[in-house]
Amino acid sequence: MSKKAQLDTLTTPQRYPYRAIASTSSQRWPNGKGLALYVAMNLEHFAFDSLEGAKLSANANYPDVLNYSWRDYGNRVGGWHLAELFETLQIPPAVIANTSIIDYCPALLERWLSLPESELIGHGHTNSQRQGELLLDEEDKMIAYCLQRLTAYKKSVKGWLSPWISESFNTPELLAKNQFNYTLNWAHDDMPTSFSTENGPLLSIPYPQEINDIPTIIPNGASIDTFCQMIEYQFEELLARSQHSPQVMGIALHPYIVGQPYRFFRLKQTLKKLLARREEYWLTTPSKIAEHYSSFAEKEDDKAV
Repeated sequence: MSKKAQLDTLTTPQRYPYRAIASTSSQRWPNGKGLALYVAMNLEHFAFDSLEGAKLSANANYPDVLNYSWRDYGNRVGGWHLAELFETLQIPPAVIANTSIIDYCPALLERWLSLPESELIGHGHTNSQRQGELLLDEEDKMIAYCLQRLTAYKKSVKGWLSPWISESFNTPELLAKNQFNYTLNWAHDDMPTSFSTENGPLLSIPYPQEINDIPTIIPNGASIDTFCQMIEYQFEELLARSQHSPQVMGIALHPYIVGQPYRFFRLKQTLKKLLARREEYWLTTPSKIAEHYSSFAEKEDDKAV
């Protein structure tokens, strides 16, 4: 079948203007640092009768005992060892949590939130459902429900990551409506970006899609050695670039993947390498990045006046 050539202007999200790196702010992070680094731990719970979720085997039977139990290992075992590692290395965790974790294993969430300077971030109710497939009213209800449940655990929840990075065209409006300050859904820059919505501004904080154990290790088949080497290379390059302009680096982890003992052993080595150099960068959480970036924007606006 023949098709008409598409020669008109292509559609864009119309949330943010194009920004070349040459126009990036020259401001610095706290204490004059150029690189802001955060480590995110995703605490997720899945319905036993759902086929949604990361999979070791795509050919598992229904009910999917193989993949369900593999993911459940993260909440029962891997997540606890990772929390101990973060505590030992003094990493302030960005705790990205399904609200169903509160119902299933609240002690695990409490353990992570007991770590100094931890931040709690909304992540839908469950990763058994994709947010972008919900009707408008249902998506709004889900976001409001998650905010209410999470704020009962932590006084302030400012950020959101959609399950499976699944957005509708309305998601930014609904996040702003429900008083979220920032989203982690977009991976289009190494610096925060101000989004426009019908309900006011929303900040986009960079969240990694490759320095992320799910897409890199599971569907793409990278080894833990390769994944950890990617973390180290990303760190070295962004640290070098940060000498000229501020940068943000995130590391996204899941207990059922890097909490497996052989992966845990290798990840521990890489995190120790990065933490041995913590004087060279700002180790932080997304909400603090959002807060300081907002102060950048105010300074840039003052210069323009």
